Amino acid sequence: MSARQMIGASVVALLMAVAPAALRSAGPSFRPDTTVSSSTLEGWHTLGSAEWRAGGGALVGTPGSGGGGWLVLDRSLQDVGFYASFLCAAGCETGVLLRAEKTADGLKGVYVALNEKEITSYGVTIDSHGRILQRTPLRSGGGQIRIAPPASSNAPAAPGATPPPARGTGPTATPPLSPPDTSLKPGDWNTIEIYLDANILRPWLNDGGERGAVADPDAGRFGPIALFAGGTGQVRFKDVAYKDLSVQTRVTEQVSKNFRLQRLTDFYYAWGAGAADIDHDNVMDLISGPHVFYGPDYTRRSEIYLQLTTNPSDAFTTDDWMQFVSDFTGDGWADALNCSFAVDTGCWLYVNPKRDARRWDKHLVVPAYQTEIGVLSDLDGDGKPELVYGAEGQMRYARPDPANPTGTWIVRNVSERGLVTAHGVGAGDINGDGRPDIVNPFGWWEQPPPGSSKDLWDYHPQVFTRYRRGMGGSVMAVYDVNGDKLTDIVTVLAAHGWGMAWFEQKRDARGTISFERHMIMDDLWTKNAGGVVFSQPHGSNVGDVNGDGIPDFIVGKRYWSHRDTYLDPDPYGAPVLYWYKTVRNANAPGGAEFVPELIHNRSGTGSDILPVDLNKDGRLDIVTATRFGTFIFWNNAPGK
Repeated sequence: MSARQMIGASVVALLMAVAPAALRSAGPSFRPDTTVSSSTLEGWHTLGSAEWRAGGGALVGTPGSGGGGWLVLDRSLQDVGFYASFLCAAGCETGVLLRAEKTADGLKGVYVALNEKEITSYGVTIDSHGRILQRTPLRSGGGQIRIAPPASSNAPAAPGATPPPARGTGPTATPPLSPPDTSLKPGDWNTIEIYLDANILRPWLNDGGERGAVADPDAGRFGPIALFAGGTGQVRFKDVAYKDLSVQTRVTEQVSKNFRLQRLTDFYYAWGAGAADIDHDNVMDLISGPHVFYGPDYTRRSEIYLQLTTNPSDAFTTDDWMQFVSDFTGDGWADALNCSFAVDTGCWLYVNPKRDARRWDKHLVVPAYQTEIGVLSDLDGDGKPELVYGAEGQMRYARPDPANPTGTWIVRNVSERGLVTAHGVGAGDINGDGRPDIVNPFGWWEQPPPGSSKDLWDYHPQVFTRYRRGMGGSVMAVYDVNGDKLTDIVTVLAAHGWGMAWFEQKRDARGTISFERHMIMDDLWTKNAGGVVFSQPHGSNVGDVNGDGIPDFIVGKRYWSHRDTYLDPDPYGAPVLYWYKTVRNANAPGGAEFVPELIHNRSGTGSDILPVDLNKDGRLDIVTATRFGTFIFWNNAPGK
């Protein structure tokens, strides 16, 4: 089916459902405390009617009569991450028991059934002979909460950031990738990863979507992991690993010797920042969230709007997911544009009051805003930037109406409906015609020449992502990576998962453009540039950090990206910020490589990163607004 072929509204539903149908890392998404040996049963004991042995690289369970039996870990755990591969022969019934708490008559615990007929979570009771006496299905839970309220509670669900409905206009297109089959494969190897934290159970089968449930305390509070062998067929478990989630590690703080850290705020106000000379004193200032920070020392600040902090554990900022600073009203004074992914929020223009000592007037100028990421780009070459983003299912851009800049902005749709995700937007001249094009995780749109009567821009399907949680990244960098005079793409692949790559532009004899992917960073179990790997690389941008004339990629981890939960992989990993030096190397795949340097490991990113020369010394400084506050990293590397 052509990317331009009209299809049903189901595609829109698919795109809007990317998060709950998300995919996770292809291996364990945690660093295990223990990787279980498959050559011995040491550290385990058996219960019930099954024979267990270690052999052939697996723990093998053969059920007997009487309802099967268990291989029980000798160690007890409460909050735990578990991973294994398993294979069920014909007639096999299996599953994983967590918090196997002793009772007067046997055990009780939280059980994840992994059978051809069902993938279901239960609270179970087990007698002293290992027989399951009772199974009580667990109620649905999970998502962006760590602690589910009691079943009888009338408390509302935790607030979430839900994208607006994809209304839009015109035909609907299908994205150039399809979700893989993550169902259970009978008679074949499958993978299971489970997180049990507080009272939320999160199983993922075959790298597929979360099957969340609520494990109330009466199901089991503390106890071992146990593997089940039942039915009439043999079960094999291998690659078994687990982690005690009750222990977390805070890394020793590191700051690159080439940067000086300045913390502007200690609290979570925003996920974006912008820079301009706000007060016309010929010194660059910063805007982040509710604050103007005045240069040159950035210790003095004033409010744009009331400075109300956000709880980083269980809430999102409602005002500032992306923040842009420019003279949007055309009066010669820089204004702020705050765009929020939250429902019914959109983009608000805060108008600079010039020298009046007061908060700034605000106006809703872009009512629909569906993407977490947007970029400013001067698309038409008039010296004034347009806002590039996605909304109502379509990629689009918006500009102020010169006759009424504080009214609703002029919006131009670029794409058909169905080709928008929450993550990943970029702009740059891809085909070399001198006009900026627009790119997102599903391809790029070619800007028509001035005076064209085309309604929509020509779409070129290309997969700049992977089908995993949070498809796409943050700001997608559009520049010539390897020096061959063709524009390439550098991007995060999954903002809420793993992966970063650059896409080398290729052209055939007829000039047709395609792209070849070169991985930079994947997951915990792959070879990565510089040995660096981190999850949730939600914030990124591009800039020439070392002043060699070649752009570099700046990227970091958004800590607790979906609140204080295990919805995303490695949520408690260090909130790092890196820059990746672009090195043109004829011996590297594609003719280039990316060399990472850690800037800081206690800040991370928000939705993007601001590279800007604040003190006009010719070096790009880096600004981030995160759950840990707002930071400047002053670039003081020698020889720039």
